[in-house]
Amino acid sequence: MGNEQLEELRRELDEVNLQLVELLNERARLAKEIGQVKKAQGLNRFDPVRERKMLDMITEVNKGPFETSTLQHIFKQVFKASLELQEDDHRKALLVSRKRQADDTVVEINGERVGDGQQRLIAGPCSVESYEQVDAVAAALKKQGVKFLRGGAFKPRTSPYDFQGLGEEGLKILRKAADKHGLAVISEIVNPGDIPMAVNYVDVIQIGARNMQNFELLKAAGSVDTPVLLKRGLSATIEEFMNAAEYILSKGNKNVMLCERGIRTYEKATRNTLDISAVPILKQETHLPVFVDVTHSTGRRDLLLPTAKAAFAIGADGVMAEVHPDPAVALSDSAQQMDIDQFDEFISKLKESGLYKPQANSAATVEG
Repeated sequence: MGNEQLEELRRELDEVNLQLVELLNERARLAKEIGQVKKAQGLNRFDPVRERKMLDMITEVNKGPFETSTLQHIFKQVFKASLELQEDDHRKALLVSRKRQADDTVVEINGERVGDGQQRLIAGPCSVESYEQVDAVAAALKKQGVKFLRGGAFKPRTSPYDFQGLGEEGLKILRKAADKHGLAVISEIVNPGDIPMAVNYVDVIQIGARNMQNFELLKAAGSVDTPVLLKRGLSATIEEFMNAAEYILSKGNKNVMLCERGIRTYEKATRNTLDISAVPILKQETHLPVFVDVTHSTGRRDLLLPTAKAAFAIGADGVMAEVHPDPAVALSDSAQQMDIDQFDEFISKLKESGLYKPQANSAATVEG
């Protein structure tokens, strides 16, 4: 008799469990609809006042045997899951989202296919100072099979008294040196109004960390077909980074690449703190190619090689580093740039590590 009673109670419990599943899924459906309405009205998904009201309602109707605190804990988990469901819908809707596009985006730059599984390097001086300087670096890149040349013509500096770059003249220098050595040019643009001019000289528009949330610049870059390399802001979350990229894609430019360049923390041993975990997260959450700027993330020449190895080991599509013929006289960031001999050694040791396997006869030019 005891076993029959136990089985009957278990059957009743199973029925309640099934009812709970149906009710929880019905609640989830309603929560998703509420999330869509809130999105349409521009309201925040999380409403603490509404959550408190629901918890108070549970307190009023609870007659046990569960303690009110236990029920509140359970319902808080339900509320959290419902909010995550709304956020998941938001992520699915983003053009940058892996859930929106399962296949990797491949960006074509001068015949090079970035994001196709082949590892890439972007290298060049922090600032364009002269044709001779850029030409020397471009020749070193070509010798090592690097295809992308970087160089700053417009330099947003912390101090207004620091070197601000050569502007359009700097872009002309980059273009001339790149054409001579068969490289592609990547250079930062800081003013939305300069985009139409810049596309005459650059193969990739770089949007720097300080301009990651310059929304007018993002929209301007999204309005042209020229590929964009977007750097993560100094204090930006990954979600903010993804939304910045969304601005570009939403304007029609699908040729977007992301660049982790370190974030600002309390640590002083390096210029910034390289968030290496951002690489696999961005690769999982988005379909865009991901680079790591080892120069600006560390600010230390001695850390460029180990951080580049780490970037390739964790799945980055490419690495960016700065090279100058004579860093001691560089007009910006002299301590973090490699000279050409150091660059050759950097490439050699990367290859020896087995983590960097460049394509045969590869060469390119990018700005940093």
